[in-house]
Amino acid sequence: MDLLNTIDTTNLPKHLAIIMDGNGRWAKQKGLLRAFGHESGTKSVKKIIETSAKLGIEYLTLYAFSTENWNRPKLEVETLMRVLINSLKKELITLQKNNIKLNAIGNLEKLPKSAQKELLDVINKTKDNTQMTLTLALSYGSREELVSAVKNICSKVKNNIISIDTIDDSIINEHLYTQNLPDVDLLIRTSGEHRISNFLLWQIAYAELYFTDILWPDFKEQDLYEAIISYQKRERRFGKTSEQIK
Repeated sequence: MDLLNTIDTTNLPKHLAIIMDGNGRWAKQKGLLRAFGHESGTKSVKKIIETSAKLGIEYLTLYAFSTENWNRPKLEVETLMRVLINSLKKELITLQKNNIKLNAIGNLEKLPKSAQKELLDVINKTKDNTQMTLTLALSYGSREELVSAVKNICSKVKNNIISIDTIDDSIINEHLYTQNLPDVDLLIRTSGEHRISNFLLWQIAYAELYFTDILWPDFKEQDLYEAIISYQKRERRFGKTSEQIK
């Protein structure tokens, strides 16, 4: 069955976020080093980016490297950084061809200077693209993001820039890394793990969650279609009753 033709293009998630999990396990199952899993995972990244743009999804956020990932073995971290730099160099053509704007969130100053340079270069070269905004979460942790936001807000209150009585959801949003992004509508996690892993905790408050056992290097267009079809079958009530929605 052609799943693409069953998708309602008027009911797409505006903001799709993906926890790309399972590269290491994919490699281990094949008797390969984990580095090969990360390399292979970039093929799925390319395909899902292109497919999302063609579908008409406006915002795609990929969890590429967490704050906790810095604790992995040094060789694996170095491999991940190398894969990141090489991917940015190679995928610039793909981003330009598909009119995709690159964005990045996280504690980017912790990235190697070479990765920061390549990242900034691609961000600058794609800043005027309008088809879709692709956000890479790099050296990202939602708790760190929230702590940073609280500190910045407290500083502004202390200096009489913000009144404590005016603090609401919008004020907090303005101090998050994702201040220019809408809330997440659909969050996908691959590899069979059923947890959020410190990813966009504030932004997924009313997101639909979709978990699949497929390891990230094996996640293809049809798998994305299945996730979106599942999303479209759900009733999003945002705290209201079904009768109120109808």
